[in-house]
Amino acid sequence: MAATASPGAGGMDGKPRTSPKSVKFLFGGLAGLSAGLLRQATYTTTRLGIYTVLFERLTGADGTPPGFLLKALIGMTAGATGAFVGTPAEVALIRMTADGRLPADQRRGYKNVFNALIRIVREEGVPTLWRGCIPTMARAVVVNAAQLASYSQSKQFLLDSGYFSDNILCHFCASMISGLVTTAASMPVDIAKTRIQNMRMIDGKPEYKNGLDVLLKVVRYEGFFSLWKGFTPYYARLGPHTVLTFIFLEQMNKVYKRLFLSG
Repeated sequence: MAATASPGAGGMDGKPRTSPKSVKFLFGGLAGLSAGLLRQATYTTTRLGIYTVLFERLTGADGTPPGFLLKALIGMTAGATGAFVGTPAEVALIRMTADGRLPADQRRGYKNVFNALIRIVREEGVPTLWRGCIPTMARAVVVNAAQLASYSQSKQFLLDSGYFSDNILCHFCASMISGLVTTAASMPVDIAKTRIQNMRMIDGKPEYKNGLDVLLKVVRYEGFFSLWKGFTPYYARLGPHTVLTFIFLEQMNKVYKRLFLSG
């Protein structure tokens, strides 16, 4: 029997062909990738850099590390600052990601993240780059207070136990503990943020007044533990991310100290 070529799978000559939609999806994803990379470069490096510097400055002359509450405060400061610095890239990322779902006549058509930032400033003004900055910073404060402080505290506990030395195994275990704490702390905040972003208008009024109203209604109508619905897949995503972040951070700190601070 003669095989028939399905539309989009290949041409009359039997050679596979790529549909225009596939090409558009590929390049749209690559365009969004540039914004995602810039966001990580600005947000992550800022928060980790500030946390490391403040942590070392506040460590006692005898090597005594800051207490847990001070670690949390340092994490809040680092998170808020990093979120502020990273918001322009996040605005570009959100717009570039959503662009492919819009009708053709409504698409902004940013070529890359730098083109997006330049056009946003030119067409809408500089303040637009920090639209949504406050809720982004609020989430970052919670996440970083949990993630950075719990990592430092877990690492200190493991080292004090006498069963671990300051190596990759210790960093891995402390990171996994930090991932659990961060997941538990950030999920309610993410639920509030997501529901506010997607809320409907009911009788001409917004469904929720603010983030606290979201949490209260979730607890009242869905149960307290609904705030952590989907905990396992969330941790499966955040855990490896946390492990890689801190392992790379620790190794880079060691290289920096060896090259610039030794002797």
